[in-house]
Amino acid sequence: MTEKTVVIQNSTGLHARPAALLIQKAGSFKSSIKIIKDGREADAKSLLGVMSLAIKGNESITLRAEGEDEAAAIEAMTQFLESHQE
Repeated sequence: MTEKTVVIQNSTGLHARPAALLIQKAGSFKSSIKIIKDGREADAKSLLGVMSLAIKGNESITLRAEGEDEAAAIEAMTQFLESHQE
């Protein structure tokens, strides 16, 4: 299992469009990927799950991946979240 805390750089947070792009990226990995915010956890491959966390800009979240490509998954998700500004 690999975990990493990330600060959301998109000033409007993870609204529908960036959340959909994130889910698309998560879906390209075999590992189970979770997003954790304020003690609540959601499947990073589920749009409803991610949207239910109501992640705003400049908030911290934790990414947790478990599986054969977990390190690559965390790296790709982190890179997207830290660089995506819409």
